[in-house]
Formats: sequence, C-alpha cells, structure tokens
Amino acid sequence: MADDTTSDETTPRVSVLGAGNWGTTIAHLIGSNGFPVTLWARNRELAAEIDERHQNSRYLPGLSLSDNIRATADLAAAVRDVPLLFLVVPSQAFRSVCEQLGELVRPSQLAVHATKGIELVTYKRMTQIVLEETCLRQIGVLSGPNIAREMVEGKPAGTVLASRFPRVIEVARAHLKSPQLRVYSNTDVVGVELGGTLKNIIAIAAGMATQMDLGENAKSLLITRGLSEIARLGVALGADPMTFSGLAGIGDLMVTCASPISRNHRVGAALARGLSLAEAIESLGMVAEGVKACKIAYELTTQLKIRSPLMHGVYRVVHEGLDPRAGLGELMAAAVQDDIDPTLVRAAAKGA
Repeated sequence: MADDTTSDETTPRVSVLGAGNWGTTIAHLIGSNGFPVTLWARNRELAAEIDERHQNSRYLPGLSLSDNIRATADLAAAVRDVPLLFLVVPSQAFRSVCEQLGELVRPSQLAVHATKGIELVTYKRMTQIVLEETCLRQIGVLSGPNIAREMVEGKPAGTVLASRFPRVIEVARAHLKSPQLRVYSNTDVVGVELGGTLKNIIAIAAGMATQMDLGENAKSLLITRGLSEIARLGVALGADPMTFSGLAGIGDLMVTCASPISRNHRVGAALARGLSLAEAIESLGMVAEGVKACKIAYELTTQLKIRSPLMHGVYRVVHEGLDPRAGLGELMAAAVQDDIDPTLVRAAAKGA
C-alpha cells in the first residue's frame, strides 16, 4: 500500500460521511494513499477519538488509522465545496442524511455511496435517494468483497466502482487504488447496488449453516442457489445478469458467506444458537443490513412472483421466528429445478 505521508494543500479534498467500520475504512484507505480526507461522524465523541487518537475503538478496535484523516461532527464543514464525497451511512438513515445534504451540496460535486441496502417501504436504492433529495447528479456506487478490518490491516482486496459518469469512476479510483486495493469499473449501477444488498440475506443463511455444522457441501449449495435467486430478482429490477458473475456479485457473496467476522454471517450464527433477533443484533453491536434486506426481498419477490425459497426461508427465520433448521430443511425439500436458470441465460444472451 502507498506510504501514509501527509500531502500538501494542493491535493484535491475528499470527505467520507459515516464513521462506522466501512466508512472509517474508506477514509483510512484514502488517507493511506497520501490524500487529506475528512471523516464525518454523527457522534461527537467518536469524531474526537478518531481526530485526536486516530482510532475507532467502537468499530475497529485495536487498529491505527491514517494520520491524514481529520474527523468532525459538523456535516456542513465536511461537505461544503468538497469535490468528492463518499456516502457510507446505514440504508435506513440514508435519506435523512441526504435531506440534510440537500442544502449543502452543489451539482458540480461528485458522490459515491458505499451503502449496501435498500430503503424499507419505498424499495428505493441509495442512488435513487440521492437523486430525489439532493442536486447531486454525478454519482456512483462502491461495492465488492471488502471485509473492513482486513483492509485496515493492509490485506489485499478488490472492489468495484459503478457509475454512468466516467469522471466519477476516474476521480474516485484515483483516491482508492493502491498496491493493496484493485479498483474495477462497471456501468451497471443497479446490478452493483443489488448485488451488495441481496448477498447479505444469503450470508445470514450461511451463518446458520456454519453454526449447525452442516458442512461445506451445504454451504456451497446455499451460495450457488442464493446467487441464482439474487440474479433472478436483480434482472427483474433492471440489472445486467453478468454483473452477478463479478466482484459485486459472486465475489461479495463468497466472502460474506465464508467469513465468520461478517456481520450478517454472525447474525445467522447467533439465531442458530437460539438467540432472538433482538439478542443477535445486540450482540453484534452494529447494523447488519441483511435483517432489513430479507424483508424487502420477501416483499419484492412475492409481488413480482419470483421463486425464491432461500430468501423466503431466511425472512421467516429472521422475522417470523421459524426454527433455522426447519428453514434450511424447507430449502432441501423444495422442488428441484434446472441447475442454470434458463431465464437468466436468455437475459445474458440478449445483452451480449
């Protein structure tokens, strides 16, 4: 990774909004590349800790952050006249933050969000919320197989930047790329957003399977059938099916399902140990987007009449109290269909 050297005042400024584990990690990656970066935290005490001690003990305990990070609890100071913004706040708080941004930003500013979720009730993706609540138009999304703690520890990774605006990809990539991090581009904003959101549901199922010691064969079944369900719903919502074969699809799905430190994997494991949903979330101490995402996916697939036994099973375990073993048992008992979904093959061929 690039040396963590302090850059001069001529370096373009960048701000990251949201000081959870992923927002802090993005700020750290940018700062470690030599760019001065402002990190906005809603909590003043957290902002002070990051600014003064270069640590985030709540979300990334024991790890040191780049000296190039300057943290603040003042949203206006963090965003006004800053050329590049990264929005990294939980999906269900995303609109309220964008409402505040509406009076602070200008159309000339570039924005990339890195929030893996969909808004409840409206089913809006985060880019849609940005367009509704602000004048920002040059926007994109960052997603991929990115375990935050590993990246702050300096371990190698890849990620995807998706936007219809080449300038957004160019500028954001320049701040993020390093020998540690490979940054790939994509124009399928819908697919990248949905891949990052829906994989969290499958990760909950994988956590259940791991806790119940069902074996690697069962986990492979969950991942592959989960990917098929993600792609089926994604295509119905306007995504390119090929996106789900890349880092923002199968790549993100694999790491989230395999890693025991993945938030959604940990929620699934906690539920399989017999904890209630409230207890599982409390033990996690941070947001697990899959909890909300499985409700949204259940409602969408029901409305669209899309067969999704795995995502429906996760919804029933999480929100209706179904026993996890019974939920996974229902998947095994489901009617066997084609290994490769013909509708996805046709969709991919149509887009070729």
